[in-house]
Amino acid sequence: VRLQVQNVEKPLYRGTFHCFQSIIKQESAFGLYKGIGSPMMGLTFINALVFGVQGNTLRALGKDTPLNQFIAGSAAGAIQCVICCPMELAKTRMQLQGTGEYKLKTKNYKNSLDCLIKIYQKEGLRGINRGMVSTFIRETPSFGFYFLTYDCMTRYLGCEAEDSYVIPKLLFSGGMSGIVSWLSTYPMDVIKSRLQADGVGGVTQYNGILDCVRKSYHEEGWRVFTRGLTSTLLRAFPVNAATFATVTVFLMYMKSEDNLPECEPGPVIHQPSSL
Repeated sequence: VRLQVQNVEKPLYRGTFHCFQSIIKQESAFGLYKGIGSPMMGLTFINALVFGVQGNTLRALGKDTPLNQFIAGSAAGAIQCVICCPMELAKTRMQLQGTGEYKLKTKNYKNSLDCLIKIYQKEGLRGINRGMVSTFIRETPSFGFYFLTYDCMTRYLGCEAEDSYVIPKLLFSGGMSGIVSWLSTYPMDVIKSRLQADGVGGVTQYNGILDCVRKSYHEEGWRVFTRGLTSTLLRAFPVNAATFATVTVFLMYMKSEDNLPECEPGPVIHQPSSL
């Protein structure tokens, strides 16, 4: 977030590792965890929605095909925006608080919840949902590629329940799914971050998505749409490896215990929805 929104004329960070070092030096290790309250509150519900909607949508479509995997994933991505957008708004505002050009003598927000409450009091529901359209444009195809990649990877690697290497294969498949997912829509993530950060410190720069795209490209060139990509991919692999492997192994266990009678029996574990 800091790399994506920093002022190009007065950049605070030269790159991912310089940003990492600067945060620790200036704000201590706790600076790396600014805004953690928002994901802690929201990610449980987001993952529940994503995997639940994806699984049910795939069953409703009736046939497990690559296209249906993409459609089911896209549906899941679209629906979870309702929680994702406010969560990321609070995270973005908390992460920018007390840094560089956004540095204030007193903190505007005590925590993520206080951040959302104050934004609501000042701007109403419109303020809470700032960046919703850009979030929707990012998440819908992103989750389609997310589940499609995982399905293709697990099929290619032959992830079967009796395979002694199933866990490493699931971890690798999940990690690659996360990377492909982010690469597919990363430029829109940059725009989303800029729109949600817009207005911090009392200065508003953008009138909407197209205005943000135009001004960002005009001032910084096409490279602006890859800002922070390295740190995003470094995060994406382990996070999504853990997420997909955990969900798949849990559903494998539940199925082995016959606790999911509504699911059709079968040995394949190509995707969580078919377990």
